[in-house]
Amino acid sequence: MALVGDAVRRWERGRTRVDDLLKRNELQRVTADQDAATRMLQAARTHLDSAAQIRDRDPEMAMAVAYDAARKALAALLETQGLRPTSQGGHIALREAIDAQLGGLPGAQPLQAFDRLRRRRNAVEYLDTGIDINEAAEAHERAKEMITFAQHVLHQLPPYGR
Repeated sequence: MALVGDAVRRWERGRTRVDDLLKRNELQRVTADQDAATRMLQAARTHLDSAAQIRDRDPEMAMAVAYDAARKALAALLETQGLRPTSQGGHIALREAIDAQLGGLPGAQPLQAFDRLRRRRNAVEYLDTGIDINEAAEAHERAKEMITFAQHVLHQLPPYGR
C-alpha cells in the first residue's frame, strides 16, 4: 500500500488540522524516530497477544489492552513523523491527527474504529459498564487491523515539515 511517492518530501494531507493541534499544544514536535516508532508497533503487537490470552477470563481488561495496542500503533505513525500528543491533547489529539492525515485513504478503513474503541474503553473504565467476550474479540480484530495498517504505512511517512 504505497501512500507517499519518492518525490514527496513533505506530507500535506491534513496539514491544516495538524498545525492547529500544534498551535493549541495538543500535539508537540519531537525528533522523528523510525526506530522508536518500530518499537511502539512491536509493543502494540505484544499487547494484542496479551489481550487474546486474557479475553476469556477478563474481557474488560482484554478490551482495554486491545485499545492500548491500537493507540500505540497509531502513535507510532505520529512518532515516525516527529509528532506526539501532549497530555493536553491526549488520545483525542492522536485520533484527530491520524484521521486528518490518513482517514479516507485506500486501506485506511480500520482507522474508523479507533474512536469507537476509545469511547467504549472509557465507558468501561469510568461508568462501570460491562464487556462480554464477543465484544472483546471484536475489539481485538479492530486493533489487529489498525496495527496491520500502521505496519504498511509506517516507513512511508516523512518527518512532519513546517
